[in-house]
Order: sequence, then C-alpha cells, then structure tokens
Amino acid sequence: MMKTHFGFEMVQEQEKASKVAEIFDSVASKYDLMNDLMSCGLHRIWKKFTIARASVRPGDKVLDIAGGTGDLSRVFAKKTAPNGEVWLTDINESMLRIGRDRLLDAGQITPVLLCDAEKLPFQDNYFDLVTVAFGLRNMTYKKTALAEMYRIIKPAGKVLVLEFSKICPVLEKAYDTYSFKVLPWLGSRFVGDAKSYRYLAESIRMHPDQEILKSMMEEVGLECVEYHNMTAGVVALHTGYKF
Repeated sequence: MMKTHFGFEMVQEQEKASKVAEIFDSVASKYDLMNDLMSCGLHRIWKKFTIARASVRPGDKVLDIAGGTGDLSRVFAKKTAPNGEVWLTDINESMLRIGRDRLLDAGQITPVLLCDAEKLPFQDNYFDLVTVAFGLRNMTYKKTALAEMYRIIKPAGKVLVLEFSKICPVLEKAYDTYSFKVLPWLGSRFVGDAKSYRYLAESIRMHPDQEILKSMMEEVGLECVEYHNMTAGVVALHTGYKF
C-alpha cells in the first residue's frame, strides 16, 4: 500500500482523508476565530486579494472548493447576482454546515454540496471560475484535484489556488518558532486542541512550494500560470487558465 504525508507523519493514503476530517471536526466551531488570531486578521486581506483577482461578473458560474465557512462564496454570490451560480463545496460536513448557515443568515440561497475535490460531480467545461483557499494542502492526490478543476472550467475560465507557501529565507527561523510554539498554544487556549494546530504547521512545511505548485498546475493543462506572494511568501495565490 502507498503512503502519504499527514503533516510530518506517514500514513496510508486511504487513511489521510479521515484524519483530516477529524482535524476539521475538532476546529470547525472556532475556525474563523482561530484564523483571525493566527494571522492577526491577515487572512481577510489575502482573501480580498483573491476575490479581486477572480474578477467575477454577474451571471458567472463559480465553484468554491473546500469553501468551509463560506468567506469567498458569500462575496461571489453577491458579485454574480442576480443570474449567477455559486457552489459552496467541502469534503467536511462540520465545516460545510457552518458555511451553509452563514449563507442563509446573509439571505443568500446558493447551492451547497458535500463532495470530494478529487472526484468533482460536475460536467466538463461548466464553470467560469474555480477557487480553493487553504484546502489543497490537505488533499491526498493534489494533482488529481487540480486536473478535476481544469476539467470543469470553461475555455477562458480560470483556477485560483490560495494556499500557505514558502516564506522568504530570512524569516524562516522566526516563522518556525511561531508555527511550532505559538500556534499549538493558541489551539490549546482557544479550542482545547493543540494537536490540530501542530498538524497545520507541519502540513504547511510538506506542501509544494510556489514553483512546484506552478509546475503541477501546468502539468494538468493550465496555462499562463503565475503566482503572487503575500506577506513575504507566507501565502501565495496561484492563477491558471484554460484555453
């Protein structure tokens, strides 16, 4: 049997999805609070930049993969109204339930679907835009998921991947201290779960860096792939097109 990374741990490939599910079941209720605490609110700026780069228009069809609590979907639903179509999807039911409720609380009736990004239940050439924010690194078969994103976007459509990435070398030591000391403490203090936030720090280190992810996107067929580093490379936004 093949093995894959779950943070720094090696596990059977078929076990990873359930282990990731346990993490998000544990943190779902405090997910947004912890995002604010961990990033000092910067995640909101990263997502605003992603939304700006998406350039969605009224009538567009958008798929938000691993959309969780729905930060991107809520904005996309407004920007594509009144005739647009925005799907909020996630593999984790706990996260998706929160996202669904927040959309409804905002008065936005939009499709919500529990599904696996590696087996998307959509027809070819359907969406104008596909986004995945802070979800790709948790997927077992990342290239399979990227190939699925390519399959379902229309010609001239694009894929946006917002994800933690490789920080500039001069800040690595300080970032490691923050990641492996402060993040687990925050998790323990506010969620009662240090283990999940150690996994977060580990999963970031095991995720492909900017250039490798760019190559992976090109290998599945995406063209004109480029990335924009934010906060010295703590995160990067990759954009690829289908022509």
